[in-house]
Amino acid sequence: MRRSFAFKFTLLILLWVLAAIACVQIPAHTFWPAAFGALTLPIALAVNVLLVVYWLLRDWRVAALPIVVAVLTWPHFQRGLALHPLHTSSPTGTPGQRIRMLSSNVRIFNVYPQLRDKNLHSSKAMIAWLADNQADILCLQEFYNEPIRTQDGSVFNAVRQIGADKDRHVFLSKTLTNSVGAEFGMAIFTRFPILQRGTINFGRLTQNHAMFVDLLLPSRDTIRVYNVHLQSMSMDERDIVDSYSSKDGFKRKARGLLARYKRGLVARSTQVDTLVQRFERCRYPMLLCADLNDVPYSYAYDQLADHFQNAWATVGNGIGSTYNGALPFVRIDNQFASSQWAVDDFEIHREIPFSDHFPTTGVYQLNKTQSETSK
Repeated sequence: MRRSFAFKFTLLILLWVLAAIACVQIPAHTFWPAAFGALTLPIALAVNVLLVVYWLLRDWRVAALPIVVAVLTWPHFQRGLALHPLHTSSPTGTPGQRIRMLSSNVRIFNVYPQLRDKNLHSSKAMIAWLADNQADILCLQEFYNEPIRTQDGSVFNAVRQIGADKDRHVFLSKTLTNSVGAEFGMAIFTRFPILQRGTINFGRLTQNHAMFVDLLLPSRDTIRVYNVHLQSMSMDERDIVDSYSSKDGFKRKARGLLARYKRGLVARSTQVDTLVQRFERCRYPMLLCADLNDVPYSYAYDQLADHFQNAWATVGNGIGSTYNGALPFVRIDNQFASSQWAVDDFEIHREIPFSDHFPTTGVYQLNKTQSETSK
């Protein structure tokens, strides 16, 4: 009797895993409730691993079922919990083909009054850290720059400090210029010549967008780098914490949070579909930095994972959370690389606490043979 119940329970878990994977692949603009099924996938995968252990102790023949599922779904498992304990970074690479890329949501360098600290310490420290960073390419989201000298212009003239002062080329994609000439948007800084640049707009109702540059490496290879910022859920961290901390908080906050979560899901699903169409037409080796505003078990992440290697899932260890706030275990900042690249290393800079996102650095080695075939 016990064995019969355990076997039926195992079949239910396997069906749960398959259903959750199917939910991950459903775009929210088609059926948004599927996103909640997708969020259960890490739990289903974890239970399946426990079933492997259970049946190996009880009956190895039945254990074959969860083992097969675990093997087939291992890439999905790695999305949420990367395991590469034996991976070591190679300090060398082919000259001109080894790239170090940094990505960071800089939260407009804390320029707003509610974000500022004494003597603008975090703003100055963040810009100085980026300016002195040894990365070959810097992709920055929620960028802010004051090209016209204002009271704090010497602090917030980020294009000059990170770009011209450090002999970097820059592409600033502006979504807004305010009354004093301050610029908001995203930016790419690089030591490599920029051959071509462009933006990908997601519509008139959002400032979120993507940008790209084609770069000429010292090896004479041309690569394309995308910098992406998908739609925010516009959900205040305090509201989320309040919604699950008490019954009263849930009643007051849940409906509004759900509505905002739905709007974000739908927007991101259409935005990532727009991007994928562009990726499929690109003939160069690609690197991508993205603030997805979504977790690894989402449609947006899944679409990118179908076309790219995720750097953390390829070489990282652990959950790889990048959100610097009260919500634990949240990885919404990612770097991706097309198949022409080998991912050598990936680091999350938790020692840099100046924004609500931790910066990330990836190291990539271009496969010469594959890069030649893409030309």
